[in-house]
Amino acid sequence: MYPAGNLFIPAPHGRLEAIYRPKSEQAERVALVLHPHPMHGGTMHNKVVFRAAKALGEVGFETLRFNFRGVGASTGEYDEGKGECDDARVALDYLLSVQPHAREVLLAGFSFGSVVGLRVGCADERVQRLIAIGAPARLSTLEFLQACTKPKLFVHGELDEIAPLAPLEDILQQLPATTNYQLVRIANAGHFFDDQANELMTAIREFAA
Repeated sequence: MYPAGNLFIPAPHGRLEAIYRPKSEQAERVALVLHPHPMHGGTMHNKVVFRAAKALGEVGFETLRFNFRGVGASTGEYDEGKGECDDARVALDYLLSVQPHAREVLLAGFSFGSVVGLRVGCADERVQRLIAIGAPARLSTLEFLQACTKPKLFVHGELDEIAPLAPLEDILQQLPATTNYQLVRIANAGHFFDDQANELMTAIREFAA
């Protein structure tokens, strides 16, 4: 039997598999949480994604997680980020359709999902705030951040071996002050925050509260 709280969201390529277990259908705060790279085992069940959603839930957000195209029971095929941005927009449309009273919308993502979230969230006027966890700056084109003035939290492990911190610091230091970001560096943490889950969740809660 399909787990309670899991659902399918219609998409142009078929459907997106999602997890959505709201406490209220009258929420004023909602968040979409995006998973890491589909070609490297990333799913909505990733522990960093789960913990990000949990932290957001603890400060009053109703959260939606979903599998990008081609992952789990989602239809379609990996599309190098472009189609995944489309998937995020479909999921956001769904979330706001079932939470019509939402006044605060946050997009969060981990690794590959952080770049998708930043790209979609900066461009969508419905989104107020953004969280990027372990953003892979050396592998991504982030020039669009120059014009993105929405509040943004970057959370990064100082010992991240997959998405090193230094390239992200270089990009952020070149952004104008109007881009409105903060960077939280977590000591001794690698890409997956194996022993630093509490520090990761605290950073998210403090930004989102």
